[in-house]
Amino acid sequence: MFFLEADFISEVQSALGTSLWMILGIAMIFIIFLAFSAVFSFLFGLYKKGKEAKGFGSLKTVTFGDESAVVANRIASVFGVLAIFFIWGLATESKLLPFSLPGPFTGDAQFEYVAKNAAGETDKATVTIRVSKQGDPVEKLTVDDTSAGFAKDDAVMMIERRSKILRAQNNDDGGKEDGYHLTEINGIAVTSETVIPFEAGEIFITRRGSLSIRPGEGMTMEALFLPPPEKVWSTFLQLNAEGYQDVSLWENVFWSLARVFIGFGLGCLFGIPLGYAMGLNGWLRGWFDPIVEFMRPVPPLALIPLVIIWFGIGEQGKISLLFLAALWIMTIAARSGVSGVNISKVHAAYSLGASKPQILSRVIIPNSLPDIFTGARVAMGVCWGTVVAAELVAAEKGIGKMIIAASKFQLTDIVIVGIVIIGIIGFGIEVLMRIIEKRLIPWKGKG
Repeated sequence: MFFLEADFISEVQSALGTSLWMILGIAMIFIIFLAFSAVFSFLFGLYKKGKEAKGFGSLKTVTFGDESAVVANRIASVFGVLAIFFIWGLATESKLLPFSLPGPFTGDAQFEYVAKNAAGETDKATVTIRVSKQGDPVEKLTVDDTSAGFAKDDAVMMIERRSKILRAQNNDDGGKEDGYHLTEINGIAVTSETVIPFEAGEIFITRRGSLSIRPGEGMTMEALFLPPPEKVWSTFLQLNAEGYQDVSLWENVFWSLARVFIGFGLGCLFGIPLGYAMGLNGWLRGWFDPIVEFMRPVPPLALIPLVIIWFGIGEQGKISLLFLAALWIMTIAARSGVSGVNISKVHAAYSLGASKPQILSRVIIPNSLPDIFTGARVAMGVCWGTVVAAELVAAEKGIGKMIIAASKFQLTDIVIVGIVIIGIIGFGIEVLMRIIEKRLIPWKGKG
C-alpha cells in the first residue's frame, strides 16, 4: 500500500511540519495585529471616557450576545487599516516612519579561523567581510597579510542579505594538499554542514570545507519580497503616467472590469432563470440538480486547460471562465431564494385569486431578490478573484496580466499595486451593491 511506504510517510510528516510552522506564523501575525488593536482600543477608550454614548446600542442595557446591538465602529476600521500600514512600514524600513525594526547588517566585521596543514601544524588567519547596502557602490577591501605562517588573511565583499562562499584554502600555503583542513572558527570546533554564528551573521561549513558566509538579515523584509509603502505609491504614480509594457494602467483596469462585468452578467442571465426553474419545477430540479451540484465545487482555475482547448486563448476563453465562475453561484442563489419564500404568502395570494404569473411576479420574485443579491455579491467577488487566472490565458491587457507579467521580473511593487487596485475596486463594487440592494429591496429582513 502506497500510504505505508517510507517516502509517503516522510512526505506526510513534512507536510504536517510545514502546516505547523504556518499555523505558528499566522498565529503570530494575528497576535501582533490584535496587540495593535488592543493599544488603539485603549487609546480610544481614554478619548471616549466621560462622554455620553450614542446610537442604537447605547439604548440597550444588555448588549453582549445581542447581534443587533453590534454596529461596526468606523474609527476602529480606520485604525485597523492604519495599523496594517504601520506594521508594513516597520517591517520594510519605511522612510515614512521615524523608526523601524532592526535592519540587515552592513559595514565591516571579522572572524578568525584555525587551519591545520598536511604537516600537522596549525595557524590562525583573519577574514574581514564588508557588507554594503543594496544599490550602494561596493568599496574594495584589501588585506595586506605579511604574516610568516601558512594561513593568510582573507577579505570578502558582499551585498546585504546575500551569502558568499569563501575557500580559505585558496590563498593559504599548502591549502590544496591532502590533510589541510579548518579546525576552528572563533574558537568553535568546525564540523561539516554546521552553522557557526559570529558578530555579523553566520557561517555555514560545506561538505568540502568551504565557508558560506551570510550576514545578519535583521528583522525587516527585503524590498524584493515586500517593498515599503512609499515605493508602492511611487510605482503607482509611475504606472499612472507611463503604463506598463505599452499599456496604460487604466486601460488594464478597464479590460479587467469589462471581462468581469460581461462574465458576471452572463452568469446572471443564465443562472437566475435556471435557479427559478429548479425552484419551481420538480422535473427540472431533478434534471439539473446533479449537474449544478457537480460543477459548483469545481474551482474555475481547474477549468483553465479545458477552456483553452475549447475556446482558445482569445477573449472568449477569459469571459467563459468568468461566466462559469458566476453561473453556479447565481443558480444556487436563485433556487435558494425561491425555496425561501414564505409559503403562507403564496397561499394568501392564491386565496385572493392570483394567477400563476401573478404569484411569480408579485410574490416569488420580490421575496427571492434578497437571496439573489447575496449570491450576486458572492459571485462578483469570485469573478474578481478569477479574473487574474482568466488573464493568464495569454491576455495582452488587464490588471491580472499586468500582475503576472510583473511577477516574472520580480517587480513586487507592481504586483502590489495591481492587488491593491483589485481590492479597492472589489470593495467599491461591494459598497455599490449594498446601496442598490437597499434601494431596490427595502423590504429585506422585514418579513
